[in-house]
Amino acid sequence: MAEYPGVDNERRFPHEALHGIVRAIFERCGMAHADAEVVTDQLVKADLRGIHSHGVMRVPLYVGKLTKGGVDPRGRPRLTKDAPAAMVVDGGNSMGQIAGTFAMRQAIARAGTTGVAVAAVGNSNHAGAMEYYVRMAIEIDMIGIATTNALPTMAPWGGIDKLVGLNPVGIGIPAGEETPLVLDFAFGATAHGRMQVYKQKGIPIPEGWAFDREGRPTTDIDEALAGLVQPIGMYKGIGLAMAAGILSTLLSGAGYGTESGNMVDGPIPGRDGQFYLALDIAAFEDVATFKTRMDRIIREYRSTRLAPGFKRVFVPGEMEAELEFRQRQDGVPLNEATVQGIREVAARLGVDASALQ
Repeated sequence: MAEYPGVDNERRFPHEALHGIVRAIFERCGMAHADAEVVTDQLVKADLRGIHSHGVMRVPLYVGKLTKGGVDPRGRPRLTKDAPAAMVVDGGNSMGQIAGTFAMRQAIARAGTTGVAVAAVGNSNHAGAMEYYVRMAIEIDMIGIATTNALPTMAPWGGIDKLVGLNPVGIGIPAGEETPLVLDFAFGATAHGRMQVYKQKGIPIPEGWAFDREGRPTTDIDEALAGLVQPIGMYKGIGLAMAAGILSTLLSGAGYGTESGNMVDGPIPGRDGQFYLALDIAAFEDVATFKTRMDRIIREYRSTRLAPGFKRVFVPGEMEAELEFRQRQDGVPLNEATVQGIREVAARLGVDASALQ
């Protein structure tokens, strides 16, 4: 879901100015210019597309990881295993965006030869929104799939112990004249980052999002943050989350579930893992034919009769694409808590953040 309802305590800022400030902050943390550009690009694009839980609100958290949290600001990913269509990437304890971009580029390049290729990543860290990586594949007429582990915030269905992460999945499929299909979702009804946005904005969370520490449904934001995220589809969501987490970690030696840390003590640096897959459409079907059929599917989807209260339906990724187009002109909306957090780390690192005044 791209936008948040409720109290509007936001101001808009040009995305170019925001990009420059955030990149300078990461450079002051010791990141090379090119690496700081990658991380910044992902965060700002997330905000442009309305995915604020994975946008620049994470800057203070990332600064903490880079300066005193054990993540290597100059970590370099590298291939440690290399079969024709399967690769293992050691992320070098870099920011997850650095390892993820490297791995997806490797998978895309290899899929051009083998038709399909997978890169399993270990020794990585938080990699941000999965849609960022699958859109890399879409740009060159490939299908992209990306998964990552996450700190445990859900319990096995029927339990109350935090043992299962939300473990999101991204899927990107190109289209022709229509907006490509872009899915990016976790297997919980919400995420801690999204609940934090609601907390910043002073908005109560909806029913069906969270349990308290004893497994009772709650709409109290503090009880929810201390408690459990509800899975989508009950036991089905838990099963899917387990599968995504296993794909993201066991193939590369990364930490599954509690092996990667917990919500009290935080993540263990370098224990995250990801899984990136690129599939070259041309190896299976004529690309133009594929895109024409995707356009037909999307148009048929939109042609549905509308249920009461709905003005239109959106293909996955369409709402975000339209929002990005508008916000590139109108500016990125940020709430005051996010702005203040960026200002504070910028001041501490000697970065000029006057454009956020």
